Amino acid sequence: MTTAVFDSNVVVAGAGWRTESHLCLVALARRRVRVFTSEWILEESRRALQRLQEAGRLAKHDPWPVMNWFADAARLVTPAATGKPRSRDAKDDPILGTALAGHARYLVSQDDDLLALEKPFGIEIVKPRQFLACLHRPI
Repeated sequence: MTTAVFDSNVVVAGAGWRTESHLCLVALARRRVRVFTSEWILEESRRALQRLQEAGRLAKHDPWPVMNWFADAARLVTPAATGKPRSRDAKDDPILGTALAGHARYLVSQDDDLLALEKPFGIEIVKPRQFLACLHRPI
């Protein structure tokens, strides 16, 4: 089974809107992928959803049931140490550490700083569309 970590921007977009990020969450629900997460990613996602909700920038449906489902469905790990800082943004290292701890094949993100890393530690960093295409490729 394919293993992945969804960056908080993918979790938030998937919970708040019906986008490719949402289809990544659907893949988790259909057991096409095993997703790992950490308290760091969950808290970052919750804070972002709260800010968007307070600003009135969310879609018409309530994103919290999807967020809560994701927190239960993903496997919780403690981020591994990445050694030296890997990303231009130090806040990205716990996300990469989560992928390391979960032995994830993919890290799905829309963050340019993470995407610029391409394949650190053998983990492919891809956008949601690329990830969905990978799920549909024959093994």
